[in-house]
Amino acid sequence: MFKYRDEETAKKILKGIADMGVKAKFMHICGTHQDTIVRFGLEEMLRDAGVEIAQGPGCPVCVTTSREVADAITLARNGVTVTAFGDMMRVPTTIGSLFDAKADGADVRIVYSIDDAVAMARAQEKPLVFVGVGFETTAPSTCVPLHSPDCPDNFSVYSCHRICPPVLDMLLSLGESTIDGFIEPGHVAVITGLSMFRPISEVHGLPQVVAGFEPLDILMSCYMLCKQIREGRAEVENEYTRLVKPEGNPIALRLMKDTFDPVDRSWRGFPVIPKSALSLKPRFAEHDATKVHEDVLALAPEVKEEANGCRCGDVLRGLIKSEQCPMFGKVCKPSNPMGPCMVSAEGNCSISYRLGSKRL
Repeated sequence: MFKYRDEETAKKILKGIADMGVKAKFMHICGTHQDTIVRFGLEEMLRDAGVEIAQGPGCPVCVTTSREVADAITLARNGVTVTAFGDMMRVPTTIGSLFDAKADGADVRIVYSIDDAVAMARAQEKPLVFVGVGFETTAPSTCVPLHSPDCPDNFSVYSCHRICPPVLDMLLSLGESTIDGFIEPGHVAVITGLSMFRPISEVHGLPQVVAGFEPLDILMSCYMLCKQIREGRAEVENEYTRLVKPEGNPIALRLMKDTFDPVDRSWRGFPVIPKSALSLKPRFAEHDATKVHEDVLALAPEVKEEANGCRCGDVLRGLIKSEQCPMFGKVCKPSNPMGPCMVSAEGNCSISYRLGSKRL
């Protein structure tokens, strides 16, 4: 529930949007933004003011492909200790999940940071793999132990890290739906700064606003986007000035540049997106799970990207809302997820199921 002063401010922002008379569809690419939007009923408020808002591919667990999950399962079933964040454990594939592998006796462990995984590797002799998932927000932390002279010999990283700008370009290039502006994730921009988003505005003529995660942040970002449209501008603006600096975090950016190479890779629901994922540089081959365990990964079976009937990919491209999937709330629930969008706390389906009937 809005505090009184926030409620009055929200009404002023919404009136300002309505008074501009701009009818537009904006997309955000952040699960935390989606949580705020659904939790506080912002979608309906914005619709009344003339703005439609949709979630795109903002959940890192959701965009990780079934093939990548199957690779992690294959490693675990072949004697490698596999560590990952909790949301990854329940992602279903046609060969099961990491939790299924654990139930069958494989050594699969939940970690809360890569430091946990490094400590576990030090405490054992057999090989251990950390499954690195996330956008530019989490990628720098994956880099840190790899640059340490004390990095255990039996430790390696299976990188599923993605980067934001290429998927924005792909969304626009596919031309499947109208997008009039992007609300960009503030936590990503804390690392990257603003410059990486500018080519999207320059090439596609679309306004963008980097936003924080409070309800007023979301509303204000929509106001700023509408104002750009009304004034005929297509720029990258920063609503989240209390934390995001134009230059980002130079140390984190340098660390990523020194550790990863951008590579072509498919995302769930998308074709191969050029230079959209992060692979370890050749100098880190001894800690790159795709090199260290190449023979084991060759045993990974082919898997379907989605369960029959699951439309997670369409949700991630903003083509449908979660409730429009025929499996939503019926066979697909948090207790029995059919796809990662219902697994991850940042997944649109999970958020819609848990909060969709609530207006706090």
